[in-house]
Amino acid sequence: MPAMNPSPSIWATLEHRAFRGVWLASGIYFIGNAMQTMAAAWLMVERTGSSFLAALVQTAVFLPMFLLALPAGVLADTTDRRRLLLVSLAVQALAVALQALLLMAGVAGGGTILLLTFVAGCCTAMLSPAWNSTVGEILPREQLPQAIVAMSIAYNAARALGPALAGLVFALAGAGWVFALAVAGTGVMAMAIVRWPPRQHPPSRLPAERLWGGTLAGLRYAWHSETILAQLVRTAAFGATGSALWALLPVIGQQRLGLGAQGFGALMACLGTGAVAVGLVIGPLRHRVGLDRLVSSCCVVFALVMLVSALSRWAVPVYLALVAGGAAWMAAMSTFNTATQTSAPLWVRSRATAMHVLSALGSFALGSAFWGAVAGIAGLQVALCTAAAGMLGGMLLARRFPLRMGESQDVTTAVPFEDLLVTDEPDPEAGPVAVELSYRIRAEDAVAFLQSIEQLRAPRRRDGATLWRVYRDLGDPTRFVERFIVTSWADYLHQRARTTVADQELEGQVRAFVVEGVPVTMQHYIAER
Repeated sequence: MPAMNPSPSIWATLEHRAFRGVWLASGIYFIGNAMQTMAAAWLMVERTGSSFLAALVQTAVFLPMFLLALPAGVLADTTDRRRLLLVSLAVQALAVALQALLLMAGVAGGGTILLLTFVAGCCTAMLSPAWNSTVGEILPREQLPQAIVAMSIAYNAARALGPALAGLVFALAGAGWVFALAVAGTGVMAMAIVRWPPRQHPPSRLPAERLWGGTLAGLRYAWHSETILAQLVRTAAFGATGSALWALLPVIGQQRLGLGAQGFGALMACLGTGAVAVGLVIGPLRHRVGLDRLVSSCCVVFALVMLVSALSRWAVPVYLALVAGGAAWMAAMSTFNTATQTSAPLWVRSRATAMHVLSALGSFALGSAFWGAVAGIAGLQVALCTAAAGMLGGMLLARRFPLRMGESQDVTTAVPFEDLLVTDEPDPEAGPVAVELSYRIRAEDAVAFLQSIEQLRAPRRRDGATLWRVYRDLGDPTRFVERFIVTSWADYLHQRARTTVADQELEGQVRAFVVEGVPVTMQHYIAER
């Protein structure tokens, strides 16, 4: 089946009423988040003059993604997403409102700003996987890439408008009112969730996944899925090196260019403007040049932008460079996100989205702290030039971790070849469970058979097996046994339910070597305690 070939236009997605509603609500929420991040970063520079503490604001915003994204993805895949979203928004609104009140009262110090920024970041981390998977379900699968681009445009437009608006409010009314306006964004988001709630998870007779087991299942899936793993590695490398520019932008504005709060907001607005502009053409551009070539071009552009920001003392070249940088950042990150969401089946989609967020923003958070420390020790120019070199070096990852979008058969579940026939079904928590499939093949096909069945290793491990091997019968050279271990009976039932059409095609290729008229036999064993 050919790879998904989406229409290059995003306007069709906005004709869908529900998507248009959540898109607008997301944009307002993103603006509020961008406003409070800008205000917090500028307050740290203004009050402390420290590059490291200013960079820590980005860490406080994005480190929660590293800590909470995957557990939040498990909860989004296994619990009521509507409740998860509304509770997270309520806590965030309280934290931001408290920060506004403390700033208006003049009693908020640097530690308080960082703490409440971190709390708000935790709430965003908890709701992001559920929200992303909800948005992905509103439209048909073939429109998913355009939907992701549309949401990226909303996010990056907010990064352009939010800081500029925050700078204006900061200058006219003070920092407290910036945070007060940000509270309104959480309210709009909550209204959209009530108006267009997420779909309920389909009913299942399988035992519910627990938080720890679901987390391990998500990590195991990513590790054994070449497509997902490649995207995560490439995202982390891009985010870790590119975070230098975002984290040090307040320092660039104040120390290199001599700008105030409004000027810093304009720098952020340039990044967002470039991101919005490229979003209008990213569909046909991605289709024309391919994923890897597009991302490599983005690496080159963003590295050059960091060099200009490091070396120029004139504002105009930096403004122009940041427009190109915003375009490169959005093009690369939306490509990574699209590759992830189109390659993950429904049962693990929120977790895959969470791992994308984790790799992007976790590396961003750690990178922000690292580059802030480098700037504090060696200077701003050294930090940005080193980050640019790292960005260019990251292009070499394309050889080992190529990018691709998933196809329909990669995410569509299939009915297993054999019915599950056991005389006495064990308790769901019983285990480990050993599963054996016996194949009788023609002796002359042994080498080709082994090459074919080796392709089942990744799907078996990806969907739940902790151990997978193929054995040859020493007494019969035409008989081979495939054996894999699953932690519990419940995990085995989940593994069977996760088989995709692509997995079944691989199994069909293996079974083509079986001697005609001799069935493949399956046996199950439960460990005795």
